[in-house]
Amino acid sequence: MLIKRHSSEQIISKLREAEVHLAQGMTIPLMCKKLGIHQQTCYKWRREYGGLRMNQASANYYFLLKRRK
Repeated sequence: MLIKRHSSEQIISKLREAEVHLAQGMTIPLMCKKLGIHQQTCYKWRREYGGLRMNQASANYYFLLKRRK
């Protein structure tokens, strides 16, 4: 199985795109399919990266990696 790794910048851009789709009335399963991610991945990303901007993302990702070790 192929595992894709997304950078924090890619995650934030996909989350912004997801917010646009949801604002247009698209359902979450359809939106996740359009973005090419699983629903659980979407919820996880929203929990971890929900209110971040691009400049905050790299610092937050580095902090999360340090915290897991």
